[in-house]
Amino acid sequence: MKQEPKAENEEIIVGRNSVMEALKSGRSINKILVAQGDRQGSLREIIGKAKEQGLVVQTVDMARLDALGGPKHQGVAAMVAPVAYVELDDLLQQVACSGKTPFLVLLDELEDPHNVGAILRTADAAGVQGMLLPKRRTCPLSGTVAKTSAGAVEYVPVARIGNVAQTLKYLQQQGYWIIGADMEGDKLYHEADLTGPVVVVVGSEGKGLGRLTKECCDLLVRIPMAGNINSLNASVACSLLLYEIVRQRGLK
Repeated sequence: MKQEPKAENEEIIVGRNSVMEALKSGRSINKILVAQGDRQGSLREIIGKAKEQGLVVQTVDMARLDALGGPKHQGVAAMVAPVAYVELDDLLQQVACSGKTPFLVLLDELEDPHNVGAILRTADAAGVQGMLLPKRRTCPLSGTVAKTSAGAVEYVPVARIGNVAQTLKYLQQQGYWIIGADMEGDKLYHEADLTGPVVVVVGSEGKGLGRLTKECCDLLVRIPMAGNINSLNASVACSLLLYEIVRQRGLK
């Protein structure tokens, strides 16, 4: 039986009262784990509140919760992020007030925590002002992400978002230019003008960007590949794009 790993620095909260208080307080929760079976009383209330907040609620068997929190879990556990997420509008306001050209990264269906951590580390070095992580099908902040980022998770604000396509359209309305990394992109990455307000969108190694995500991009760029393997590690591809922006903007 596969057990939910507890990543380093990631807190596990168990018990109905404790989880409910975490929900009420606005803690940065990655997901809620609920035991199979009847969901009455306070457990039903927890599930409802979690869904109101757009959190992932995952059904697991009782043994999995036993392994996480011992016998006092009362059928529910919350996996809490090592640092707090920020609200998207707060992040955009912070960027607008910075006096710098907006520079954001959005990860689309990137599930490897080591890649997410590595991208955070490069993002901090390149001067990225914030990262956007979808609530579903993308690795949330965890202890593994924090460790791989070498501390960058403390400095790059991370916002969790709902629907990716809707978020990208909203960002376009705010004046952002959406640049997607894709093997069949319209231009080579160094031929594109990346000097304006940009959101760099990176997908998973296997699937790349989702179809709807591609359709929302203003421009798709590709990285030239001369070898026999037709894709790069996601964090490597993202690093190339971020430092091309650094080069074009003349940042020092």
